[in-house]
Parts: sequence; structure tokens; C-alpha cells
Amino acid sequence: MSSELTPPAVAGAHLGEPLPQELLDDGERMTREQLTELQLDRLRRSLKHAYENVERYRKKFDEAGVRPDDCRSLDDLARFPFTTKADLRDTYPFGMFAVPMADVRRIHASSGTTGRPTVVGYTENDLSMWADVIARSIRAAGGRPGHKVHISYGYGLFTGGLGAHYGAERAGCTVIPASGGMTARQVQIIQDFQPEIIMVTPSYMLTLLDEFERQGVDPRSTSLKVGIFGAEPWTEEMRREIEERMNIHAVDIYGLSEVIGPGVAQECVETKDGLQVWEDHFYPEVVDPITGEVLPDGEEGELVFTSLTKEALPVIRYRTRDLTRLLPGTARPAFRRIEKITGRCDDMIILRGVNIFPSQIEEIVLRTPDVSPHFQIRLSRRERMDHMTVRVEARPGTGPGQRDAAARAIAQGVKDGIGVTVEVAIVDPETLERSVGKLRRVQDLRQA
Repeated sequence: MSSELTPPAVAGAHLGEPLPQELLDDGERMTREQLTELQLDRLRRSLKHAYENVERYRKKFDEAGVRPDDCRSLDDLARFPFTTKADLRDTYPFGMFAVPMADVRRIHASSGTTGRPTVVGYTENDLSMWADVIARSIRAAGGRPGHKVHISYGYGLFTGGLGAHYGAERAGCTVIPASGGMTARQVQIIQDFQPEIIMVTPSYMLTLLDEFERQGVDPRSTSLKVGIFGAEPWTEEMRREIEERMNIHAVDIYGLSEVIGPGVAQECVETKDGLQVWEDHFYPEVVDPITGEVLPDGEEGELVFTSLTKEALPVIRYRTRDLTRLLPGTARPAFRRIEKITGRCDDMIILRGVNIFPSQIEEIVLRTPDVSPHFQIRLSRRERMDHMTVRVEARPGTGPGQRDAAARAIAQGVKDGIGVTVEVAIVDPETLERSVGKLRRVQDLRQA
């Protein structure tokens, strides 16, 4: 699916067109056969590295009755045990590191809001590889040397800001390290510095859009041509909302800190048909979330990654909890794609026997007039029954009558489309809690 938007080409970029061959790196020029041969070689080395240097992996492999030499084909990877977030938490902080601490050049960590944080380390080679895959991702999104990149991902232990920063520099771009927060100032910086690219969470991009409009600035008049959005699931409806209000190409980037950070997979601007997985560094599988059985390409299940080139923290069959399908490559034929991820195994809500994903609520909110795309689901118990309240921020200037009509429309949309009755509360703009540029989608108060 190509976007109908055609922002003017800048600094040599031809948005919406295939990347010129001279800008492809060696990995992107490989055939599928060459890639498969490289993957097996790197996989065998990664298994050996993990087994010999990480006690947790050695114990898990031994308990499963497998050794690195048992991997003679890519299909043999299915014989090896999974890694989960619990493995990293149980060995907190550095028990999964496969190199001496003297070789670790940087440490990142998750927020730890649901328990101990997961801690990840990077050698000098890891950081260089990470910059390479981010640079590849920026080129796939339409970025070119000389472009200015406004980075609104949070800096610090979160991988987003620094990962994007060094990757953009590796791509030959000029970095504007705005980080998160100070929304009014960011809007002013975008107007003054005139970046072509913004890297940010999609929910914070909507906050920036609201601020442009609050200041009386037409978002479509800015210098921005491409938005690279990641760190949280977002839907096609949100893509349309951002593209129409901002007149930019909105493309997806995927990653998670345990695997490397952002840059594991990237959507190409000329196709916008899912994320090309950079399979020369990260080997993907899709498994049945219940049985763990590997599913054939094209079937939906849980995404699993094995790192092929990481040194400090190799991951073997890491269960991401993200739901997607593996599909053939398009813009980069050698690399398979994953569908846009809009749900996770662990964010599915079961309300009175009905399965609900936040992305379903988002689709209904986005087509409702007078409300912003910012919403939050609050789960509670009333008279021994599960109860859901959908809290949605009104757009500035929305009156009481419009709010009431919006609440009724959303409640009816959920009833008709999902089959459950929910309460809807329209709240004032900028009311809902945000963290590192993300909106906290679900509050589960049922155990309180």
C-alpha cells in the first residue's frame, strides 16, 4: 500500500520511491539463499557463545538435552529452549551477560514498572551494529545523508533516544536530540530548526500535533516529511490520522531492548506494508503462544527472536509476547516482513468472557468526532463483575454536548463492534498519564 501523500523531495530524497542501489548496504544486496547461509553460520556461533559464557543458557540447554553443535540447519533451532523476560529478571542485573564487564561499553534497562527491570549490555561491536541497523532503517524510511532528524524518544536508560541518535549519525544525518517533554518548546524547535525527519512514539506525535494546533500553527506547513514511529503498538487508523494532519509519511520501526533496541525491523516508505526484519542480525520465528510450536510463515502467533551477532547479551529464542505473522519480503526481497504489531499476548483483556485488545478500542476512538486519539482503559470490579471504563481526552474547545455525544458514540461502537458494554468518560485534554512519551493504555484495578 503506497501513501497518496507526496511531500516535496528534499536533500536528494525521493520519498515513496525505491532506495537507489548505491545506498543499499551489503546485507540488503544479498539474495535469500546467501542470507540463509549467513544466518546458519551466525546462528551456530551465537548458540556456542551463549552456551560457553552464560550459566543460565548452559543450564537451560543441558536440561533440554541440546548442545550448540546439534544445530545443523535453521530448522534445528526449534529444539532449543525459549528465553523469557523472567530469565533476565531472575539473573538481575548482569547474570545474562556473555562478556566480562570490562568489555561492556554501555548499559540500558527497562523501566521495571512491572517488577525488576531487564538490564541489557552492549560491547563496542554491539553499539556499532546497532548504529548500522538504525541507519539502514532510516534510509528505508526515506532518510538521506544531510537530513536533520528530530529525536523525541526519551534519552537515558530507555533504548529509544540513544539508539536513534547514534543510528542517525551513522546514516549521515544531523541529529536534534530533543528527547521527551517540553512539548511547546519542541514545536518551536521544529519550526526553527526545520528537520525533515522526526523519530518519536506515535502517541507523543499526536500530542505534538495538538500543540501545533493549539499554537495556531498548521502542522502541514512544517518542514517534516517523514515520521519514524515506534516503542508502542499503533494502528493503520492512527497512521492515517497522523499523515492527514501532518502531511508526512508515517512509517513503523520495531525493536525491544532485550534484542537490541529500536532497529530490529523497519517499514519501508515505498511500500508501507509491514516491517522488514533485518534478518542478517536477528532471526525471527512465530510460535503458538500456548504450545510453543513453530508456525509456518503466514500464520499469526507470538514473535520470537534469536540474536545472530550480539556479543554482550546474546538472546536465544526470546519470546517478545508480540502477535504478528511472518510474510515474504517486498521492498527488501531477501528479508521477510512482519505485519504491523497492534497487540500482545499479555495485553489482551478478557472482560466477561470477551477478548479485547486496546487496538480495537483505538480504532473506534479514532473515528469519533470531537475527541483526541489519547485514551486509557481502566478495569475494575463492581458487584463482583468486571467493569471497563474507557477514558478519552476531548479535543480543546469541545463543549459538554459534544462530549456527551462522543461518549455515546464510543460506547455504541464498542457494543456493536466488540460485543461488550463499557462506560465512557470524556476527560479534559492532557489529563491522562504519560511516561517516556508513551500513553499508559491499561490500568487494571481489579486486584486492588
